[in-house]
Parts: sequence; C-alpha cells; structure tokens
Amino acid sequence: MSIFNRLDRARVYGFIFLGTMAGTVLILLLLFNIRERKREALQYPFKVVEIAEDEIDPAVWGLNFPLVYDRFVRTREDYGETKYGGSTPYSKLERYPVMKRLWAGYAFSVDHNEERGHHYAAIDQANTLRTQIVEQPGACVNCHAAEAPGLIREMGWEAFNAAPYSELKPRLMTGSSCADCHDPVTLELRITRPAFRAAMEEAGVDLSEATRQDMRSYVCGQCHVEYYFKGPDQVLTFPWSKGRTIDDIEEHYESYGFSDWTHAETGGPLLKMQHPEFELWGTGIHARSGVSCADCHMPYIRRGSVKISDHWLRSPLHDPDAACRTCHPLSTEEFIDRIHTIQDRTAKLLRHSEDALIDAIDAITAARRQGVSADSLRKAFTFHRRAQMRWDFISSENSTGFHSGQEAARILAESIDMARLAQIEADRAGGRPQTR
Repeated sequence: MSIFNRLDRARVYGFIFLGTMAGTVLILLLLFNIRERKREALQYPFKVVEIAEDEIDPAVWGLNFPLVYDRFVRTREDYGETKYGGSTPYSKLERYPVMKRLWAGYAFSVDHNEERGHHYAAIDQANTLRTQIVEQPGACVNCHAAEAPGLIREMGWEAFNAAPYSELKPRLMTGSSCADCHDPVTLELRITRPAFRAAMEEAGVDLSEATRQDMRSYVCGQCHVEYYFKGPDQVLTFPWSKGRTIDDIEEHYESYGFSDWTHAETGGPLLKMQHPEFELWGTGIHARSGVSCADCHMPYIRRGSVKISDHWLRSPLHDPDAACRTCHPLSTEEFIDRIHTIQDRTAKLLRHSEDALIDAIDAITAARRQGVSADSLRKAFTFHRRAQMRWDFISSENSTGFHSGQEAARILAESIDMARLAQIEADRAGGRPQTR
C-alpha cells in the first residue's frame, strides 16, 4: 500500500471520528434541551401566591399563570376591523340606519355599537346610553362584570337581579376575569353563572359529567346567548325550555306571551334577541364535529415547552392559520374566502330581511292611521313579531352567519317570508290591494 493510500485512509477515519464526535455532541445537546423543556413543563404553572376563591383581579392570577395572563391582557388591544366585526368600535346605527326603525321605542334604537374586547365588558356597559336612558335591572350585570358572582352570593339571586343597575354600577370595576371561567387552584374550567346552570339542568344536562371539550364551549355559553328578564324580579333566564333553536325559543316565549317592548310605530308586541352565538353554533357543522368555541377563538399556542389556550380572545380572521389549520389544510387565502363567502351571503339576506320588515311596518302603520283596530291587525302583528325576532337572531349574533351558515340562511328566509305575510295581512285589514 502506498503512502498516499495510507494518508487517504487516515483522513477518512479522521472525518468519521470528527463526525461521530459532532453527532454525539448534538444528540447530547438535544437530550439536555428535551430534559430542560420537560422540567419547565412540570414546573408550570408557578404557585407564587395563594389565589382566593373570590379573587377577580386578573393580575393576581397572572402571578401564578403568567403565560396565560400575558395573552389575556391583550383583550384591551384594538386589533382592528374584520369585514363584519373585529374590535374597533363603531355605531351600528350609523352603518345600518334601518335599525332605528326596526327597534323604534326600544333602547337599542338609541345606542348600538360594535363590541370591543372582553377587557371592556363592564366599561362599555357603563357608558352605553342604553343604561342611561332606561333604568336597567341588575340582571344585565351578570355577564359584564366579574363582580357578579360575589354580588350574587352577597345579595341572593333574586335580589341581585331585581336591584337597579344604577345602584350596582359603583361596585362594578372589572370586566371579564379569569375567575369567570376557571378554578383558582387548578385552573380547571367551571360554571359561575346561575342562569346557565339552571337552563342546562332544565334541559336535562348534567354539568358534572361534562368533558373538558364540552366545558370549552359551556363557559362561553354562560354569556354568549339569548336571554331575557323574567317576572317582577327581572330574573335572568335563558329561553331554552323547549330547546335552543330559533323555533324552540319562539315556542318558549309564546307559551306565556312574553314581549320585550311595544313597537313605537306599529303598536305591536316584539321580542329583542341578544347575542345567541352559543345557540347558532350548536346547529352548525363545527358543533356537530365536536369543535368547541375555544378551538377557534382560543387556539392552542406554545410558549417554550408549555402549551396553552390563547387567551387573547378574538375573531379567527385575525389569525386563520392558528384558528383553522389544525383541521383544514388550506391556504390563508382559502380560509378567508370560505368565511367571507358565508358572511357575504348572510349579510345580503339580512339587508333583504330589513327591507321586508320596513315594508311590513309601513303597511301596519298605514292601516293604523286609517283607523284599523289592533284586534283586526292581530295576524299582521304576529307575522311581524316572528319575522323580526328571526332577523334579530342573526343580526345580533356576532358571526354574521358563519357559526351555522345554512341555519342562518333558513332563519332569514323565514324572516323575509313572514315579513311579507305581515305586510299582506296589514294591507288586507286596511282594505288596500294586497302586495304580490
């Protein structure tokens, strides 16, 4: 063997040795990193302080749960508008002036704004004209202030609901809080609002058997729902005795003739829908597929070795990759296009429904001016009431139909149909040629 062959072989062995050493070092570094990450994961959450059962200050919770808190405090940020929502406040009455007539005689015809982040729940309620021009009951505090559970324990459920909002207002300093949804020791999800618990019990749902995935929607369903104030004590109640679809809710209200107000133009009794995200979501493909509210609005993120739900609650359109890509292997452009397709169609149907409702209001008021009695307009009132509650159900629901696109379209189609029937009945009662 020549000296050159021996040198080549030595170089090869040298390269192998160095490569082996480098590989060993890299493997050791990886193992050390994995061990460190596991150690970090085991250490989280940090127990820096004892959190009392009645502690509602998110900053105190943040001492033990800093990663979650760092995201939660961002709910005070304005991340901007989406096509049909977002966190930038604006007057919906200015954007959709027709709402003033649809809600004539009700506080929403005076003030109705796009909502901001959870941080502002108590602030915006205190500032809206709706709580200033009408004496609202304490029941409306349930979902806007973290102080609500403590006040309920102190005052009792009935007394809390019946108390004037103006009397409770000075004690309301905190919007949404960690305590609204979490146990202070374990951070496990929990129900803190009596109205949701009562409604689920009435429906035969045993909350003690709810899975963690169930709870990732139930805690949202404590507030993002249709509700009303029942009886002389104005007790906050969810109209779910028959079920949670719009048809079930209508049957509940009709079972004892409940109305929220009398329309200022027609004189007919109407219902005001609130923000039924939980109900509409429950009829959609995501709910049927086991997808929770938190999966889309609070997707999992990693901070070092720790996986947490993103507590910067916001529209999935703000980060569709995080919110949607876990289940849908699509591009960002495809995500946004799918969402906007549903929302554009829903918005168009909302405008058609509003046109039909205004025609119905005009026909009824024309009949009233002619001296037609309220008794003779009973059918027109009924159709108007049914049409308006369906429009309002989708208009006040904050996904512009995305939570259940087909159901939203069905509901608005019925709204248009019933509004036209109200118009026909009013024309017939007034002796005018019927609309075709």
